[in-house]
Amino acid sequence: MFNFSSDQNIKDFEMLLIIRKAELLLADKASKKQFNTPIHLGIGQEAIAVGISKNLQKSDFIFGNHRSHAHYLALGGSLFKLFAEILGKSDGCSGGKGGSMHITSPENGFIGSMPIVAGTIPIALGGALTCKISNNSSISVSYFGDGAAEEGVFHEALNLAAIMELPILFVCENNLFSSHLHISERQPNHEISRFAIANKIRYLAMDGNNLNEVEKESKKLISEIRQTRKPGFIEAFTYRLFGHVGFEVDEMIGYNRKKDLEIWSERDPVKNFSNYLVSQNDSPVEMIFEIEKKVSLYVESEWQRATEADYPSVTDLDKNVYYEAKI
Repeated sequence: MFNFSSDQNIKDFEMLLIIRKAELLLADKASKKQFNTPIHLGIGQEAIAVGISKNLQKSDFIFGNHRSHAHYLALGGSLFKLFAEILGKSDGCSGGKGGSMHITSPENGFIGSMPIVAGTIPIALGGALTCKISNNSSISVSYFGDGAAEEGVFHEALNLAAIMELPILFVCENNLFSSHLHISERQPNHEISRFAIANKIRYLAMDGNNLNEVEKESKKLISEIRQTRKPGFIEAFTYRLFGHVGFEVDEMIGYNRKKDLEIWSERDPVKNFSNYLVSQNDSPVEMIFEIEKKVSLYVESEWQRATEADYPSVTDLDKNVYYEAKI
């Protein structure tokens, strides 16, 4: 277990680094073919999960998508179990049978993720209905990308959430791409929050690469959802610095991202928060280097632990595949 700092700013920085360095390690191991599961990296998008997760509770129902390493880790999911899952080990968070896109940490409120675009949105809606029926302060959270707005179930969910007044937070991580297509090639408007407006759902649009802004603004909306028991919508603008899937930085077929990468690299949430800490005068550059070193050692050690873990037994291959009725 990683020993986080007692200082909240440093703690936030450590979490940003854990997510970033874990995914960079995965990119490196994938390039060396040290595992077979596909990986969808969210490098460049870390601030959204870290900022929002600070305002969530373990009793909430939180759902990810196919790019959910950050969601899982920011909520307190085990890095060792994530690595073990990707390596197909029995200690993985899904028993080594799900891989990168089927991760879960229910003890931390993260119910799970799946590769189907918009696939967890209706399930999150069910979580919100559970919260309403239970009459408690818990909420449901649905993370998705801009591409999910092109799925019918997304629009059905917004409509139902509004009509039934369900306590759900829709979080659109708008990174401007769906797979390899820029949003300008798919939609007439790059603002996904226009659909929240159409359904009369309270929404906030924000800089998804600014951790302080994400935390502060999401806190207001999440608090409002808990109190009013009505839905809310966050659109966080960001950019993934790696390609759609795998370890390549620029594998966008038919689209030259060079200029975009230069612009968005300057808005890197990890680099910007590091600069913010230094500007506060209580975190010298030397301290930043020490934190990075500590996090790197931790990430490497968890990977090593995962490589040494056991694979599932042959007798376990058919377990958790079909529903096992108890007669």
